[in-house]
Amino acid sequence: MPSAGQPCLQHSGYVSRPKPQGSGGFDHAAVHARSGYVYVAHTASSAVDVFDPASRQHLFSVPHLPGVAGVLVSNEAQFIIASNRAENTVAIFPPGPDPRVSKVAVGVRPNGLAYDHGRRQVVVANIGDPSVPGSHSLTVVSIDQRTVRAEIAVPGQTRWAVYDPDAQAFYVNITDPPVIAVVDARQPDCIARTIPIPSVGPHGMDLDVSTHRLFCACDSGTLVTLDARSGRILSQRSLSGAPDVVFFDPVHGRLYVAVGNPGTIDVFDTKTMEKLASAATEKGAHTFALAPTGDRLYAFLPASNRAAIYQVATP
Repeated sequence: MPSAGQPCLQHSGYVSRPKPQGSGGFDHAAVHARSGYVYVAHTASSAVDVFDPASRQHLFSVPHLPGVAGVLVSNEAQFIIASNRAENTVAIFPPGPDPRVSKVAVGVRPNGLAYDHGRRQVVVANIGDPSVPGSHSLTVVSIDQRTVRAEIAVPGQTRWAVYDPDAQAFYVNITDPPVIAVVDARQPDCIARTIPIPSVGPHGMDLDVSTHRLFCACDSGTLVTLDARSGRILSQRSLSGAPDVVFFDPVHGRLYVAVGNPGTIDVFDTKTMEKLASAATEKGAHTFALAPTGDRLYAFLPASNRAAIYQVATP
């Protein structure tokens, strides 16, 4: 753990963002490992913004992504996937400025993304529309063909999704009923099973592949840790409020959970699942990105329209 009096996250500066063109703030983000650049869904501008933490400069934006919500960076395949909620598409493009963007039509209001590099397929978790029967769904997209492989009905509104390369399975949070839907990546045409979650509103999620644990942050303000194979609940911990984005740091054995109200990032030790700290961000800041090296964290602040950079203290 950090020494006495030393915070888990040490604030080290800000990066100013382009002025938003509408409402909606920021959403999911990810880091391109080779360059260190951060890609963040700027929903308010229907663009993915890219900044360099080293120079603390905004570099460029990828525009024409209506209502962009999810961003996934594949460092193995060197491309970025963005889900565009206002257009019902996903966009696929390479890293770097002025990329050639291709789009694939998916389900209603796509959001969560999970990528299977071995089969080069992505699962898109579509939020759906309560007024449209059957619109809660998953879309399986072939990256190479840029086509839809399958549409899978789910029992309720989706949230985030992750891929487990060992189990060869996708896990998708469903808000109500509160379950995690499991899809076999080898036959991704139906739900293989569901895992009940004993808390209201499964939302953010991440996976520790080495221990087969899923970390599921719920709207009730509860962090549920469970065994992905058996579905057994391992622990439940209180959060500072209703959560959103979750990142597991395998380098330092920590879990970070963004809570938009009051505006914190809760930090947990994943060996004990005890809370280490709550780092203040800004009210409404519900999203962040973690560097693959685990040494920096980037929180996105919608009220002040900037990104905060935090240095991660070594345990």
